[in-house]
Amino acid sequence: MFQIKNTLISESIIENDFVCNLGACKGACCVEGDAGAPLEAKEVDKIKKFFPIIKHYLSDTSINEINQQGQFITTPSGDLETPLVNGKECVYLTFDKNKMALCSFEKAYKEGLIPWRKPISCHLYPVRTKDFSEFTSVNYDKWDICDDACILGKELKVPVYKFVKDALIRKFGKEWYLELELTAKNFKK
Repeated sequence: MFQIKNTLISESIIENDFVCNLGACKGACCVEGDAGAPLEAKEVDKIKKFFPIIKHYLSDTSINEINQQGQFITTPSGDLETPLVNGKECVYLTFDKNKMALCSFEKAYKEGLIPWRKPISCHLYPVRTKDFSEFTSVNYDKWDICDDACILGKELKVPVYKFVKDALIRKFGKEWYLELELTAKNFKK
């Protein structure tokens, strides 16, 4: 682990390579698992604000789940998450004609309908952050459904932290990211 400002960062984001291979996995990280996407408190307002715009992308099943569970849920431990459909995929997923999972918020963002891309936890993936009272941890979340992304990352020689550069800058700022790059360069020596 190393520290930049108030973050503790795992070396694994430097040591491991990763490039999403959506053609291989079809967005499985948004479908598999046992919990929704982690949300920051300030993102709840964005979900509420942009829901009327993205609602038309969603299936009737997703809309029914949102009507039952709400636009977000609070876990027993007090964390905020996106709800799931039948305990599987995120309620905010839509699928293209090739059965590729797409985030409805990101779809609307790319179409210029909203200024918010998607929850930061989704944008950061496979990096996960966790806020503690004194610091935020930054870790690589290795998951076997992303094996194709690890293979592609290794072929292209793209470390995790470079793959999620835009998301890390969005979360921590450009100055923080430049310090991470310098740390990674020194780490590899």
